Amino acid sequence: MPVKILVNPRMAERTQKLSENASGKFYVDTTCIDCDLCRQTAPANFARNAEKGYSYVSKQPVTPEEAKFCQQAKEECPVDSIGDDGEG
Repeated sequence: MPVKILVNPRMAERTQKLSENASGKFYVDTTCIDCDLCRQTAPANFARNAEKGYSYVSKQPVTPEEAKFCQQAKEECPVDSIGDDGEG
């Protein structure tokens, strides 16, 4: 009998995305806990609002490598605050 593996479909909510996000596919929503993982994984694309304590997408990926790192940050985000269904 095959085993079903359930994947957490949770992802950031577009309706809660932070206003500082660069326009485009990737974004961070208001559930960010400022853990620094995305900034370490994709430093060219994520930045920190130190005053308010959260990360945001400072630049959308323009190379395949940047896109790979943004996707990795999304997949590894401990609170699923990164989304990839944004609009330009």
